[in-house]
Amino acid sequence: MSGVSPATRDAVVSKTRDQIQEPPMYRLLLHNDDYTTMEFVVEVLMGVCHKSFEEAARIMMSVHKRGSGVCGIYTYEIAETKSETIHKMARERGFPLKSSIEKV
Repeated sequence: MSGVSPATRDAVVSKTRDQIQEPPMYRLLLHNDDYTTMEFVVEVLMGVCHKSFEEAARIMMSVHKRGSGVCGIYTYEIAETKSETIHKMARERGFPLKSSIEKV
């Protein structure tokens, strides 16, 4: 922006910053069923969502006791990819584990 006064340049940069919005975020949820093992749920949480063993076990117990649990909060694309990965892993291992995403 040569030839533009510093005040004008600052105003343009400031206005551009004000227009930038954070992407909407989505919760990735796991849902309880009567067949998927607790061990597999922990494995999924550690492998797909990069949770520590302790955090994965806590989330798994929430899924087991409450019917669902939050695995993490991500942008739409990341949440959707993780959900698809979970479904693929579950199918490959013969489990009916389901996940979903919901807007925060």
